[in-house]
Amino acid sequence: MRDMNPVSISMMMEGLTAEMDFTVLAGMQGMGRLIGYERIQKTGLALAGLPHKIKAERIQVFGDNECSYLNTLSEYAQCQTILDVLSRGVPGIVLTRGMTPPEPLVRLCNEQNIPLLLTTQTSSQAIILLNKYLENHLAPTTTVHGVLVDVHGAGVLMLGKSGVGKSETALDLVLRGFRLVADDIVEVRRMYPRSIIGKAPEAIKHHMEIRGVGIIDVSMLFGVSATRSRKQIDLVLELVEWDPHAEYDRLGLEHHRFPILDVELPMLVIPVSQGRNMATIVELAARNHLLRMQGVDSAILFKDHLQQLISMPDLNSLSLTDETAATVIDGAEDEDEADKL
Repeated sequence: MRDMNPVSISMMMEGLTAEMDFTVLAGMQGMGRLIGYERIQKTGLALAGLPHKIKAERIQVFGDNECSYLNTLSEYAQCQTILDVLSRGVPGIVLTRGMTPPEPLVRLCNEQNIPLLLTTQTSSQAIILLNKYLENHLAPTTTVHGVLVDVHGAGVLMLGKSGVGKSETALDLVLRGFRLVADDIVEVRRMYPRSIIGKAPEAIKHHMEIRGVGIIDVSMLFGVSATRSRKQIDLVLELVEWDPHAEYDRLGLEHHRFPILDVELPMLVIPVSQGRNMATIVELAARNHLLRMQGVDSAILFKDHLQQLISMPDLNSLSLTDETAATVIDGAEDEDEADKL
C-alpha cells in the first residue's frame, strides 16, 4: 500500500477555485503547508476548552458558531483560545459564509504563518467539497495486476497468472452486455470509510490486450456503454489452472478473503480448464454474490435442508448420493456450523 503525496494548501485552493472561490485573509507565507489527512474537522467544541480534540494535519472549518463564540470572549481570551488551536499542527483554517473573522484570528494566523481562507459557501457545503477533494487526493492507493468488470452492478476483480484467460473472459462478458472498467492494470483506491474503488490508468483506459489480435479499444468497438471509468470492487475471483490433484470448493461453504488496502474483500478461487465457459461462471459468481448480499446463501440453505433430512428417522428418504452428502457434512463441519450428527 502507498499513500498519495500530501496536498498543500495552495494545491487545494487551486483545485477548488471554481467551487469555493477562496480569498486568502492571512498566512500567505504558509501556503506550502501540507494537509496530511483526508477528512476535515469542524472546530466546534475544541474552542470551548477542548483543544486536545484538534487533530494535526487536518483542515479546520470555522463557521458561524465558532465565530460567534469567539466574539463573546475578551480579546485576551480570544488570543489564548486561538493559539491553543493553532499550536496543534493545524495546516490551515477555512472560514465559511463570507464572514468577517475576529481580528485576533487574522493577526495570529499571520504571525504563525497559518493560512486563513474565506469562502462564501456554507459550512455544510464547504465540508462536502473539501472532503471530496481531499479523499480523491489523499486516499490510500495501490495497483493490482488483473481485470475489473461491472457484472450486474457488482464490481468483479479477476486475478490470476498471465495467460490464464482473464482478458478473454472479460471480452466475453462485454459481448454479453457487461462493462469493462480496467484490463491488465487496475488502480485501486480506498475511499472513506472502507470502499475499494478500481479504475484503469489513463494511458490504457478502455483498452484490452487480446493475444493473437493485439490491443483493442473496447469503447470504439462496442460503444461507450461497454465501459465505465471506475467501479467499487465487490468480489475478487482468482482464476487458476485446473489441478486434478487439488481440492476445490464444491458447495460454496468456504469463505475466502482477499485483503486490499486493509479491507477484506470476499474471494472465490475458480479453476480454469478446457471446456469451462468462464464468462458464464463469472456471471454466475456475481449473481450469487448479489444474492448473498441480500441475505440469501444457497449453500447454507442447502446444507440446513440436508441436515434436516439426515435427522429424519427414515434415512431412505435421502435421495442424494453418499458422496454428495458426505461432502456437505464435511464442509459444514469445517465451517463449525453443523450440529452433532
